[in-house]
Amino acid sequence: MNIMKNNHKYKIAVLTDLKTSSSTVLKNTVSLAKMIGATIELLHIKKPTEVVERESQLSAIREINKKHIATEQKLQRVINPFAEAYQLKMSYKLAYGNVKNEIESYINEQKPDIIVLGKRQSNTFKFIGDNLIQFLLEKHKGVILIAGKKGLEPEKMLSLGLFNQKQLPKNLAFANDLINHIQKPLKSFQVVKNSTQKKNNELVSEHKVIEYVFEKTDNVMDNLSNYISKNNINLLCVDRSEPNKQTKVDSNLQEVFKKLNVSVLVNGI
Repeated sequence: MNIMKNNHKYKIAVLTDLKTSSSTVLKNTVSLAKMIGATIELLHIKKPTEVVERESQLSAIREINKKHIATEQKLQRVINPFAEAYQLKMSYKLAYGNVKNEIESYINEQKPDIIVLGKRQSNTFKFIGDNLIQFLLEKHKGVILIAGKKGLEPEKMLSLGLFNQKQLPKNLAFANDLINHIQKPLKSFQVVKNSTQKKNNELVSEHKVIEYVFEKTDNVMDNLSNYISKNNINLLCVDRSEPNKQTKVDSNLQEVFKKLNVSVLVNGI
């Protein structure tokens, strides 16, 4: 059932495989929800082959029911501590079928404002494949949060970095909600093909944003990661709404997703 927005501004959907990273993902999600006033719903999808292992129809039905109940109980155990500790409205949805098809149906029916998933590790979302982020960018026009280990902490100030931009995206719906929770000044990290300025030069722009400019090289992401770490950034904002409104993940973003340990907020279009 869709959650009405008269009591809450936004709805966050969390894609979870119920692995060990669930706690990290929920910490990030809860932090964002508290800042912007949002409800949270976990979406867990099982392939039919993960549920049915018996040939007998009766045995299969019993097994489905047993695993369904067990998974619901696990989802509830994941949700309860966060919902109670931070007084948030949290729910879950358990679906069966092709993972990408179910995600697309959920997006079309529930229309979440933000989708959250964990940063891909060796086994995380292995059943979906390597193209999950690209798939979400194509199907979801809203915000995507990729939760990293060095991410948001509930009820703590946000250390925000901007990637290839100098201000929060103008069309970011909850920008004004975030402003009150962001440490000042903002930090901007820009990767350029040919820098006319000194590499890694720290500049203060007219908007009182500290800018770090990096020339694109083979190890630029290592340098970027180092500076992000030095500045204690825990959320890097990427805007895909300007200038070309592209949904394709370019090489820079692919490296951002792979190499940075911080959470990444990808703005919608």
